[in-house]
Amino acid sequence: MSSPSRGLRGTLLRWGLPRDPDASRHLTGFLVVTVVTVLVTRGALAAAGFPQVGGDGLHVSHVLWGGLLMGLALVLALSFMGPVVRPFVVLLGGVGFGLFVDEVGKFVTEDYDYFYGPTAMLVYASVVALALVGEAVTAGSRPVPAERLAAAVDQAVAGVAGGFSPRVREHAETLLEQSVDATGHAEAAALVATVRPDHAELPDPVAAVSRAVVATTRRLVRAAWVPWIAVATIVGSAVFAVVRGLTLPDADSSTWVVAMLVAGGAATAVSCAVGLTVRGDRERAFGWFRRGVLASLLVTQVALLRVDEWAGYAMLALDLLLLGLVGAELEVLRARRRDERVSEPEPRVG
Repeated sequence: MSSPSRGLRGTLLRWGLPRDPDASRHLTGFLVVTVVTVLVTRGALAAAGFPQVGGDGLHVSHVLWGGLLMGLALVLALSFMGPVVRPFVVLLGGVGFGLFVDEVGKFVTEDYDYFYGPTAMLVYASVVALALVGEAVTAGSRPVPAERLAAAVDQAVAGVAGGFSPRVREHAETLLEQSVDATGHAEAAALVATVRPDHAELPDPVAAVSRAVVATTRRLVRAAWVPWIAVATIVGSAVFAVVRGLTLPDADSSTWVVAMLVAGGAATAVSCAVGLTVRGDRERAFGWFRRGVLASLLVTQVALLRVDEWAGYAMLALDLLLLGLVGAELEVLRARRRDERVSEPEPRVG
């Protein structure tokens, strides 16, 4: 049986707080829904001429609907056990938080200004901060066997009540295979084995979109030229950021904005240059390209959204696409390396 984890991980496990192996997908879904909600809300309001909802001195801000949706998400999360409810919490919570954070300009200005210039930057900074917190919580290291076993039991919570579809059973059995050293594995495996079959797949829009995105990016990177077009685009966006920072009009050329545009663009360009100089190690090279995209997302986009909201959102979408393509290529390269290690003949003795 596995020994208890040490440090913060061990403390959380002793407190009964195992991490969900699917947490990264749910957090990503929550943040994507948040950003899409902000874009749709701002676009719809602009197209409608920014109408006022209310009358007789009242104005019903959409921050109120955001709060209600976040409250409803909490009610669902606190009312139902198991993993089935989480995708709906992701969707309701993401839409609610998007409606809430879209009105941040009203709450940081004396005159309650929805059109406050840095609003887009503040929204994006909030999303990035939450993403970094989620990354620190969920991606610091791989889940330990006890956490994977807890996830398998979590699947069984829904299965005991409603049965297992083939896909869910396969997922639960995979988690069991990855947790054979955890205390209680035999008992959990016996519980999973008793769950009756149910061929009806429950709706999971977050997982469906995640699978579609992964399948699409992996299909794209099968064409040898796609990853390198992505790299060229990363370099081009870095050059654009530096030029944009150095040519800002005096009215928009705050020192920190220029510094972030130039620094972010330079960091991306340097990362790509290092990747291009790596000979014979595509995995290491694309690791550097990924760092370049992350530098753009974490630094450049914050400043660009301060300068030009819609151009910033367009560049943000481009960076996310590039991150997906580079990440898919990395996964392909890592899988190829694992397969090569498995296929290597064992050294003969004597």
